[in-house]
Amino acid sequence: MKRKILVVDDDQKIRTLLKTYLEKNQFEVILAHDGSSFRNMFERENDELSLIVLDVMLPDTDGFSLCRFVRQSSNIPIIMLTASSGETDCVVGLELGADDYMGKPCSPRELLARIKAIQRRVGIESAAAPRYFRFAGYTLDIIERTLCDFENALVPLTGLDFQLLKCFVERPGDVLERNQLHEATRGRDAGPHDRSLDVQISRLRTRLNDDGRDIPLIKSVRGIGYVFSADVRSTDA
Repeated sequence: MKRKILVVDDDQKIRTLLKTYLEKNQFEVILAHDGSSFRNMFERENDELSLIVLDVMLPDTDGFSLCRFVRQSSNIPIIMLTASSGETDCVVGLELGADDYMGKPCSPRELLARIKAIQRRVGIESAAAPRYFRFAGYTLDIIERTLCDFENALVPLTGLDFQLLKCFVERPGDVLERNQLHEATRGRDAGPHDRSLDVQISRLRTRLNDDGRDIPLIKSVRGIGYVFSADVRSTDA
């Protein structure tokens, strides 16, 4: 698995702290201090990157714009850092395709745990598992991590979208509790006021054109979680 991480933050002390800590844990770390240096670094290194740590506030742009820029061409996992104490930055980042978020100042140890959790989720899938899951005209390819519609057109998915959809297609008809989904997609339980799963579900429903269906593919189960209502067929070819 690739272990090169791009850290983007305008605070030199934070960049140095994270670089030192992550390199002690066997990651290769490259740094950018603003939007311009990030874009140059990303275009040069994106094939080698395993993850991006991206600050929301930068001197020449904002992390949301850069997240959107990355998602135009790549599903590289993104962890966003925000100094805001509210949930707005979190919601916006997740809606744009970020895979996780952390408040600043952040603990290098916790960041490392988040990075490892994401990399476990996006690692190589078991060869014994079915490769394809077909439902409602869509085909999810577990190996290529792609979703195609009935015209074989690619549906854009972030790493977080993919992991959530994979949870659903592997257990159609089962009621999945919120903490189950949170653990599967983020490696931890949800806090009492954490809305990130709701944002994630809403985004996935949009990807699947689910809002206008008579019978939605993803149904809410009040007070418990969600259930995937589609008929799913798994195959190896």
